[in-house]
Amino acid sequence: MALIIEKRFMIEAIAEAKLALAADEVPVGAVVVMGSEIIARAHNTVEVSRDGTLHAELRALQFAAKAVGNRRLSECILYVTLEPCAMCAGACVNARIGALAFGAYDAVAGACGSVVSLTDGVLGNVVVPTIGGIYGEQCGKLLTSYFKEKRR
Repeated sequence: MALIIEKRFMIEAIAEAKLALAADEVPVGAVVVMGSEIIARAHNTVEVSRDGTLHAELRALQFAAKAVGNRRLSECILYVTLEPCAMCAGACVNARIGALAFGAYDAVAGACGSVVSLTDGVLGNVVVPTIGGIYGEQCGKLLTSYFKEKRR
């Protein structure tokens, strides 16, 4: 699969992050694209669900698997506004996602190059082509303003 990243899909992920923000969740959003169509979208629901595993990426991957009827998503690209953590990067590998595009880098918990890199073949020799920094400043500002407000 040729890696063709379209910024318009990151804009959709940002829209999902804004839904999370409106629900007082950490503003992270994700969409899964197959071909030129969004087949799944999600945002964090950790706080409302009281479930630490309900990150935007995991939810989007779950919805995408249901949409295509297969856990293997090798023909799909995941767009997410924040560099995935270890849990979410591992899920990308296990789902065999075709590619991963993210917005803001996460210097604290990023598992796609910032702190560790779990998408480069260290988990079961599965490599997930990954590109970061797409609308990174915009995605980062959503997170920064959210946490700034929480600290007040």
